[in-house]
Amino acid sequence: MKVFVVDVAKCNGCYNCQVSCKDEHCGVDWMPYAKAEPMTGQFWCGVEERVRGTVPLTRISYIPHLDAQTDAIGDYAPEAVMEREDGIVVLDPAKCQDRKDIADKFPGVFWNEELGICQGCTGCAHLLDDGWTVPRCVDSCPTGALRFGEAEDFAGELEDAVRLDEKSHVYYLNYPKRFVGGCLVDLDEREVVIGADVALVGPDGAVVAAQKTDEFGDFMFDQVEAAAYKVTFADKSLDADATDADVNLGDLSIK
Repeated sequence: MKVFVVDVAKCNGCYNCQVSCKDEHCGVDWMPYAKAEPMTGQFWCGVEERVRGTVPLTRISYIPHLDAQTDAIGDYAPEAVMEREDGIVVLDPAKCQDRKDIADKFPGVFWNEELGICQGCTGCAHLLDDGWTVPRCVDSCPTGALRFGEAEDFAGELEDAVRLDEKSHVYYLNYPKRFVGGCLVDLDEREVVIGADVALVGPDGAVVAAQKTDEFGDFMFDQVEAAAYKVTFADKSLDADATDADVNLGDLSIK
């Protein structure tokens, strides 16, 4: 089965994948796989820009989405999906007429009001049939963040990968989790505190991670699970609830 592997840590937000997808599918039919994609309103391959944290402690992650590549669509509407030996999910334009329910149910599937059909990523099946080894989006990725191939070829990498649904053909490496950070300061001395011990404590009271502040007095516990933590330093303990969002504790006095 063919799959996409996206390494979020390598994606720099160039949007080449998104642009090349539009270039391949807008204004041209690739029947029997796809009718032309509208110029606006649809992104079969779309890049999400996710801003995390608060100034000055922020991170930006770029996450390419090819959400129509999931077997969940075939489970829901098997009659609307073409059968392919390589496992690529292709919505059959001839059988998607008046199936707005599919677009309403699945992210990455879009409703083309003018044509009265649902549309989404085809994995560039027309190019694969023509001898290409990868779809346009993968071919255009300059950083290697987006790859494509047989699932078994990536087996060692996929053990800890994230899928946005359990039937998805898109596997994410280094998918953003949460971070908890801050800066330790000595207000009396008007200096940052370098080399201080800081610990991240989980809801069960166990230390999840520990580190020392850097030369700027900063600490950051990155890629931790969403949970309600406490941060401990010196004789202090502060709440750092990262259940719903990343946490920037700001400047923290050690006294």
